[in-house]
Amino acid sequence: MVAEKAKSIAKDAAAGSIQPLTPQFTSKDYSTFFLAGALCCTLSHGGMTPIDVVKTRIQIDPALKGYSLLSGGRSIVAAEGPKGLLTGFGPTAVGYFFQGGAKFAGYEAAKKYLVELSGSRENAIKNRTAIYLGGAAIAEFFADILLTPLEATRIRLVSDPKYANGLVSGLTKIASTEGFSSLYAGFIPILAKQVPYAIGQFTVNERCTEFIYNSMTPETKANLSSTSQFGITLGSGIVAGFAAAILSHPADTLLSQINKGHGPKGSMVYRLVALGKEAGVKGLFAGLGPRMIMTAGLVSSQFIMYGYIKSAMGARPGIEIHKEEA
Repeated sequence: MVAEKAKSIAKDAAAGSIQPLTPQFTSKDYSTFFLAGALCCTLSHGGMTPIDVVKTRIQIDPALKGYSLLSGGRSIVAAEGPKGLLTGFGPTAVGYFFQGGAKFAGYEAAKKYLVELSGSRENAIKNRTAIYLGGAAIAEFFADILLTPLEATRIRLVSDPKYANGLVSGLTKIASTEGFSSLYAGFIPILAKQVPYAIGQFTVNERCTEFIYNSMTPETKANLSSTSQFGITLGSGIVAGFAAAILSHPADTLLSQINKGHGPKGSMVYRLVALGKEAGVKGLFAGLGPRMIMTAGLVSSQFIMYGYIKSAMGARPGIEIHKEEA
């Protein structure tokens, strides 16, 4: 019934009988969204590689358990040299190029689809939180299909720097020695990690931005400087990054354990439950501090770069359904 409603709306809009609720994005628009998302994610995740290396080691290396970001980094540099902090850079940059493009373009597409399904702008605004949640979850699901093999390779290289020389050799070694399916061994936990992450990233950012703008007078909003707009994007991104880190951290810890081969044999759900019980609440949130710092930087920088790259490429603005306070 919902699908029929969407088709009816689209048909009426094409016939010119009603005004469409959302812009009619073209393939060029979506390719621009994809490229902007890909660039902002590969640049941000690539730049955060040293912090991610330390975070992952704290999660999976008993020798670094309880270490802070700074002390963990010093320990890695002392043992492996500065290059140890760049372990897994290749899979990180490539994986998040494709994942970031699919996530941001997918969110634009899913958000448009869900707004159209709402039937009216008033309904879309009323149900905007559900639209943000649904759009983020849909986009992230498909993005994770591209990310999972590269994330498995990254974690393997970070946990065992001697495993392979880089992205291609690590990816092919896993596939040839353990089977192609092993590259997707972490798909369920990565969904458990990335879907809450995306929900926190997009939903909290949208609501924070709305809150900030609604706290301003119409005159202030009309005369915002570029510096003020930058500050709003940065602040909303930081809060969204904290939320994304907290929501996704337990699954992030389990993903690191799964990709290192920890846990009993059996179905993925059984292994996740067993590893979760073994780790306990404290263990599941090991390394949360460093990851919150990393994620705040990631999310805020991504939204800033995404906006600038879209603008530089002449992309059309995304769909906004914020509720404006009277």
